Amino acid sequence: MVEVWLPYGKTEVCVRVPTKDLLHMIEPNEKAAAKNPQTEIERALANPLGTSRLAETVKPSSKVALVLRNSDTSTNHMMVSAVLKELNSAGVVDENVEVIVACDPLRSFSTKKQMSLFGEKLSSRVHITWHNCETSDCVPVGKTSRGTNVNLNSVFVDADVRIILGTVEPHLFAGYNGGPEIIVPGVSNIETVKANFSLALDKKAKRGVLKENPVHEDMVEAAELAKVDFSLNAVRNSSFEIVKAFAGDVNKAFEEAVRLADEVCRATVAARADIVFVSPGGFPFDGTLFDSVQCLDVAAEVAKRGKPIVLVAECMDGHGNIEFYEALSKFQEPKTLQRSLKKAFGIGGLVAHRFMKASQSSKIFLVSTLPDYYVSKCSSMKVARTANEAYRYASDVAGKNAKVSFISYGNLTIPSIKASD
Repeated sequence: MVEVWLPYGKTEVCVRVPTKDLLHMIEPNEKAAAKNPQTEIERALANPLGTSRLAETVKPSSKVALVLRNSDTSTNHMMVSAVLKELNSAGVVDENVEVIVACDPLRSFSTKKQMSLFGEKLSSRVHITWHNCETSDCVPVGKTSRGTNVNLNSVFVDADVRIILGTVEPHLFAGYNGGPEIIVPGVSNIETVKANFSLALDKKAKRGVLKENPVHEDMVEAAELAKVDFSLNAVRNSSFEIVKAFAGDVNKAFEEAVRLADEVCRATVAARADIVFVSPGGFPFDGTLFDSVQCLDVAAEVAKRGKPIVLVAECMDGHGNIEFYEALSKFQEPKTLQRSLKKAFGIGGLVAHRFMKASQSSKIFLVSTLPDYYVSKCSSMKVARTANEAYRYASDVAGKNAKVSFISYGNLTIPSIKASD
C-alpha cells in the first residue's frame, strides 16, 4: 500500500491505495524559490520590461494608486514594500499612496479573513481600501470591442500614477490571473464584471489558455482603457514561494510571467485514470463549496469519461455564494442553466454551470465537513467523512483494479494528456 497525503483546510488527509493501482501524482513542476524574494522583486523593479523605471516615471507630488491582487501576508508585504521603496526614492511620500485591494468575485474570503492577510507594518504605512464591485464608487472609462462597458474605481482612475501588482497563477476561465485581470474584475463594478465573465460561456475560455480566449482578450482591452502606468507580477511555486518577478509594461511583464508560470503549472499525463482525487490546495482555496468546485475542470481533464472524481475540500464555511447554491438547486441540466445565464447572467450561476458540466461526465464524491443532506439539496455529489471511505465508494463505481491519479494542488495545475504517437 502507498499513502498519499492531500491538502485539506489547514491540514492534510491521507488516502491508502494499493501500490499497483497508483497511476500518477499530478503536481506543479517544482521550481526553486528565489534565494532572497525581496531582492528578486527589487531586481525586477530596477529592470522593467517595455517601459521606464517607476522611479523615473513619478514626480514627488504624484498621487499614486496601487492595486494589489490579494495573496498571502508575506507576498503582499514584499511586493508593496518594494514598490514603496521605489516610490520613496523618487520623493513620493507614503501619504500620497493609496493601496486598493482588488476584488475577486470567485473567492469567498470574509473581510475578517482578508484583513489578517496584511500585517501591522504595511497597514500603518499607507491607506488601504478594499474594492467592492457592488458598492465602491466607479466611473466609466470606455467600452471594449466586445461591448463591455468598463467602469473602474474612481480613486484608481483619478490617480496621477496607476500601478498594478499580483501573482500570476491559473485562472478558471481567464487563462491566468494577474496582469490585466487585476483591472477586470479587480477594480471594476459589477456590471463590468458580469459583462466580462459572461464571455466564459465560450468553450475557448479555459484554464491556462490565453490565445483566442474571449475573457482574457476583453480583460486586455479593459486594461488598455484603464491606462495602467506600471505593473509588477510574481510567479510562485506550489509552496507559494516567489520564484521570479517581472515588472514594467502591463502586457510585456504579464507575458513573461505567463511563460514561467506555464513551466511551473503544466503537467503532461500519459493516460487517463479510472479514479481521480483532487484537492483545490487546502486553505484558502477550499473554504466553501463555491471555492472548491472550481478545480473540478482540472480533474475532468485526466479522468476517463463516466469514471469517478473525488474532491477533497474541507468547506468549513459552508456553500459560500448563495447564487451558486440556488442555481444548483433549481437547474438539473447545464444547457438549461446556460440558457438562463444568457438571459440573466450571474457569477454564482456561471460557477454552478461549470460544476454541472463536470458532473455530467463523472460521478463526483466529496470529502468534506459538509453534512450529506446539505449537499444533496443542491447536487448529486455523495459526501464521505474520510478520504479512504471515498476511495471505497469510488472503487465500487470504477471497478476492480481501478487506476488512481492524485492532483494535490488543483488550482495551480494545468494537466494535459500526452498525445499518442
